[in-house]
Order: sequence, then structure tokens, then C-alpha cells
Amino acid sequence: MTTCNCAPIPHLPWQPRPAGDVHDAPLWRYEGNPIIGRNPAPGIARIFNSAVWPWQDGFVAVLRGEKVNGVPEIFLGHSKDGLNWQVDHDPIPFVDEEGRSFMPRYAYDPRLVRVEETYYIIWCQDFYGASIGMAKTEDFETFVRLENPFIPYNRNAVLFPRRVNGNYLLLSRPSDSGHTPFGDIFLSESPDMVYWGKHRHVMARGSVWWESVKIGAGAAPIETDEGWLLFYHGASSTCSGLVYSIGGAVLDRENPSVVRYRCENFLLTPETEYEERGFVANVCFPCAALCDGATGRIALYYGAADSVVGVAFTTVEEIVAYIKAHSVLTEQDREIGRR
Repeated sequence: MTTCNCAPIPHLPWQPRPAGDVHDAPLWRYEGNPIIGRNPAPGIARIFNSAVWPWQDGFVAVLRGEKVNGVPEIFLGHSKDGLNWQVDHDPIPFVDEEGRSFMPRYAYDPRLVRVEETYYIIWCQDFYGASIGMAKTEDFETFVRLENPFIPYNRNAVLFPRRVNGNYLLLSRPSDSGHTPFGDIFLSESPDMVYWGKHRHVMARGSVWWESVKIGAGAAPIETDEGWLLFYHGASSTCSGLVYSIGGAVLDRENPSVVRYRCENFLLTPETEYEERGFVANVCFPCAALCDGATGRIALYYGAADSVVGVAFTTVEEIVAYIKAHSVLTEQDREIGRR
């Protein structure tokens, strides 16, 4: 039986698999999706590609909010049950180390991860080109921006929820200045969240259609006794544009640049109206996966069609077993990722 090394989340949202579900994949959608719809607050047209974390007796979220002028910023959301959300009307007020206002020119696709006693927000922003922005908070009132970990161009940065061999670990996807038509996942280490190095290749885009264009890390990895469970997105090219699906892999616990298992099949692909129709059609984009350490239940939050937020459910046991049963590894997956 596969178990996870996670704290209990007794109030984690949960819905059993619907009776009569004919899908073979081990993820099932919440019947109340989308949980955040269009125009959720004044001045915000759409919220999607957002991350969630337990906070006090409820949940907190960092939300990609597309304002009515088209500029994306990061907003804060609060929820008692992880399904019904109150969205702040103003963007998160980031400051620098001296406490002075330090707002990004734009910010999108945030992730939220707790490491020790600090919560880190990681997003994509302008750093003379698309690159990674980072900030920290301990109370969700003061948000201090950190130095950019990398130069342009880079996206889809995801921090591991604990240090490994004393270092912070960060997944990212080097890109270009546009709508990147390529992309692999890399791993970097830091002793202090300032200086990053020991870069390693983790996974290349796949040979199967659903991840043949590019891939990118999604939710913060979940530590299990089999390794780090990683939900990621994969993009395929069709005559109607790109299609974004959700995939899964298990990385080695002590050397996460080594892939132990990688699912050949997608775990979730656009099928519902809110995933297939929207501002950008055919998108399922994972940004957060919460796991209850007591039961192994997982709630996976994802953006749908660049318009709304959905959630899907599974368990550690079921998802890891499925990934292992359908795993196909390449030589690049198995190697340490250094050349």
C-alpha cells in the first residue's frame, strides 16, 4: 500500500468517484465544477491556473486573476471548505525587503508551497522577458518578494515542500519569449532561496500525442513512500491549436531528477464544456494538489480553458498504482540529468 508523508487535512474537500463512472483514469471531477466561475469579483474577468493551501481552519489560495483590462495579477482567496471562495478585490500587495511597494508588471500561474514555517508564492512575471517571480509570507498579510531565481526565459516553477539533502529544490521549464513551442522540466537546488545551481534535466516532452509539444510542472510534489508524486501538464498540437492535459510521474525521493515511473496516458484531458470552451479552449492546467496524510485522499486544483477553476479527486494509492501500471520510461528519464 502506498502512503504519503503529508500532514492530516481533516477538512480536505472530497467526493467519492461517481457511481457508474466508465473512465479508466484514476482522477474524477467534482460534480460542482467549476468552483470559481467568470467575473468572480469587481474588475476581475476570469480566475484560473491557481494554487491552494490549508490555512488556519480553512484554506487560502493565490489566484491568477485576469483583470478587465487584460493584465494578469495575483489575488488572494479564502475558503472554509476549499470549494466556495471569497476573492479579495485588490491584488496581493507585494513589498521588497525594506517594506516598500514592489509590484510585478504582470503575474500569472502562481503556485503556493509551505516549506518549514514559511509559505512561498512562485509565479511567472516580466523580468526583462518572461521569468520566475517569488515571494514569501508567514501570515498572508505581508508578502515580501525575493530575488529572481533565473534569468529569462523560464516558466512553470514549482518548489518542493521540504528540503532534500539540506537544499531547497525547484522545478522549472526553460522557454522562449513567446508561446513556447517546446519545453522540458529541469530541477535546480539552492541553500538559501537566493543562489540556484546544480541544474539537472528531469523529463523531456513525450513521444505520445498528449505531451508531444511541451510539458511543465504543475502542483507541488507530494512525498510518498514510492517517491515524489508529480502532477504536470502536457501540450499537444492539433489543427485547432494546443490541447493541455494533466499527466503524472513519480520522482526519486533523494534524487528527484531521476524519474522512477512516468504514466504514458494522460490522467485528465479536456472533456467537459468548461474545459473545452472558454477564453482559451481545451485546457486542463494543474497548479495545486492537497493530500490528507490520514486518508491518502487528494484534491487536485486545475485551471480550465483559461476561464475557471475546477477540482478533481483521487487517492495516493490509486493514482500511484495507475502510474506504475502504465509507466513507460526513456533513457533520459532514468539518468541523473547532468551532461
